[in-house]
Amino acid sequence: MIRLSKLRTLPLRPYLVLSPKSLVLLLLSAACASDASQSNGADSTTPPIPQGVAPVEYPPVLFAQKVGGTVELLLFVDSAGVLLPESTRVQRSSGHQALDSAALAAAPRLRYNPATRSGRPVPTSFLQPIHFRPPGSTDSVP
Repeated sequence: MIRLSKLRTLPLRPYLVLSPKSLVLLLLSAACASDASQSNGADSTTPPIPQGVAPVEYPPVLFAQKVGGTVELLLFVDSAGVLLPESTRVQRSSGHQALDSAALAAAPRLRYNPATRSGRPVPTSFLQPIHFRPPGSTDSVP
């Protein structure tokens, strides 16, 4: 005769609650990490390539005051080259909220050819600098 012991059921407790937007970002990050871990180093990878120049509206007050700066955006582009706007973040601020906001507002208009690994399109995240230089500025854009 075989005796089965009583199974204890534990109440389910949520350990982590994610918004749908956070969940999408988490899954995309995991997919990119998985792709990166499968690479053996011999594969050639090319970053996303911008398609033309997207107009970025320079805040008029800062333009008149000849205030410039560079905003570094963290972007995520899928394997079709489509930018996921909900993944866009300011990685490094220009020091001026108006410039940072203008860069974020322009992000959905940015277009890219996807990154490739061994000739195949792959999703990736990357940093994109947005430079604001007023006329007459002697600063060079790197």
